[in-house]
Amino acid sequence: MSCPPCPRCQSEFVYQDQSLFICPECAHEWNPAEAVAEDAVTVKDANGTLLAEGDKVTLIKDLKVKSSSLVLKIGTKAVIKRLKEGKDHQLDCKVDGAGDMMVTAQFVKKA
Repeated sequence: MSCPPCPRCQSEFVYQDQSLFICPECAHEWNPAEAVAEDAVTVKDANGTLLAEGDKVTLIKDLKVKSSSLVLKIGTKAVIKRLKEGKDHQLDCKVDGAGDMMVTAQFVKKA
């Protein structure tokens, strides 16, 4: 019996523990009998365009990085690794020249 791929990261290394499927790569646990819609997160950029994981975005404003002297300039590109709901930061991105960081969706536009 084969297990379905992980709905979050599409990993094929999923295993079953009683009634739950577990992904060892992203630690996501789900019950296949329940609806998958609970994980749907909708995040929009500054122009109102829906963003998805893997999208490339561009900063529309200079952003100062907290606890650092680093400033991310307008036009800096980033790739969205994960979407998350929250008031402070909605995007987990890999930013060119700065590495992984959380960015607020209102300061980016889809590239």
